[in-house]
Amino acid sequence: MSESSSTFIAKSSIKAADLEHRRKINFNIGKYNAVVPKGKQQFADVHLVRERAKNVKWRAIETLDQQLEEFELSFTKRGGKVIWAEDTQQAVDAVLKICKEKNCKTLVKSKSMVTEEIHLNKALEANGIESVETDLGEYIQQLDHEPPYHIVTPAMHKSKEDVAKLFNEKLGTPINYTPQQLTLKAREVLREKYVQAEVGVTGANFIISDIGGIAVTENEGNARLSCSFPKTHIVIVGIEKMIPSVTDLGLFWPLLATFGTGQKVTVYNTIVTGPKQEHEVDGPEEMYVILLDNGRTNILQNPKQRESLYCIRCGACLNACPVYKNIGGHAYGVTYSGPIGSVITPNLQGMEEFKHLSYASSLCGNCTEVCAVKINLHELLLENRKESVEEGLAPFSERMAWKMWKIASLKRGFMNLGNGNIKNKVVNGLFKGWKQTRSDLHFSQKTFNEMWKERYKK
Repeated sequence: MSESSSTFIAKSSIKAADLEHRRKINFNIGKYNAVVPKGKQQFADVHLVRERAKNVKWRAIETLDQQLEEFELSFTKRGGKVIWAEDTQQAVDAVLKICKEKNCKTLVKSKSMVTEEIHLNKALEANGIESVETDLGEYIQQLDHEPPYHIVTPAMHKSKEDVAKLFNEKLGTPINYTPQQLTLKAREVLREKYVQAEVGVTGANFIISDIGGIAVTENEGNARLSCSFPKTHIVIVGIEKMIPSVTDLGLFWPLLATFGTGQKVTVYNTIVTGPKQEHEVDGPEEMYVILLDNGRTNILQNPKQRESLYCIRCGACLNACPVYKNIGGHAYGVTYSGPIGSVITPNLQGMEEFKHLSYASSLCGNCTEVCAVKINLHELLLENRKESVEEGLAPFSERMAWKMWKIASLKRGFMNLGNGNIKNKVVNGLFKGWKQTRSDLHFSQKTFNEMWKERYKK
């Protein structure tokens, strides 16, 4: 058992028994479930929209090399600079190099899961650079020294009382502050940081190939401030975020908003195609886009797993997953939690260390049912399990158990051997680990074959 697997089991066992945690999550996901059906009403045929979006992503991923080169050509024509990063270290080094050149002391950062993936804040702080999260949920998590809990709503597991207590401890606000007052306090603190920052970092919801731009969708406006106030704007984005044309946004922006938050469209939707031009009065003087691989080409070269790169990070599968709703986002111990995280993490970070995530599923298929781009998530979880076995990563005890089962299944005499009591004792005695979170197995006193013979003796 890997260290990550042991940690996951320990954390999930604690969270699964935490009824207060479950209450908060069910309350917040309940609000999400109430608004998503209303958002879907904007589509005449929501299933057709999802199918079309999947086809667009299929085209983008199947021709990804061409799309990325077209993006780079168009983006650099407007004065932007593209950096290709194969892994976390290259991406972090690129950011640190830019910050050093700009003599950066303060950096503002909008919500970005890919920066969490490369642990950017930790690297910046180690080099004496203050990195400030400007998304309210991310800012709350940063104050509490916690990673994001959810892909879309980072502080989903916190109640308003939890946030009020945190702000009281960290910012000195009264303990009885309302959510509106807490938000105003956060705005007061963060607005100063935008003015002070030499560098702004954002992610990108989509990379647009034909115009050489990045698209950002948000509800607070912090991403716009992060990419326009500082003189240098750095975008860090995974290569799978590609869409072929700017016209595709008419499909993807409403789809992402509806499946992400239940809105028809988010409040702020921005396309950035480069640094400030000669005729423009505002914007950054320099703009960099760091295109991050970090294991994505491992998924790309696998014809079956490639489908997981279609993900637009709406978070719908997390909100639908019974496992996620019971153990929470932090129990996974990785950047991407929930069903999509369980699919991609073993392929991004190593099957041997993270194969256990693919088993953290009831295989109910609810994640596939709600996916905005119809990714067959539960089938990909099964594919991960299959690949881990083929790579010889299954433990010896498991391999022997299935071998015994195969032998018994192929010979009727073995299947009929021993009555139910003997089988119950043997199986429940051998699989103690499996039984820790499950009820005892109860075998019938006679097999169906034996009962059939008794009834039809002739």
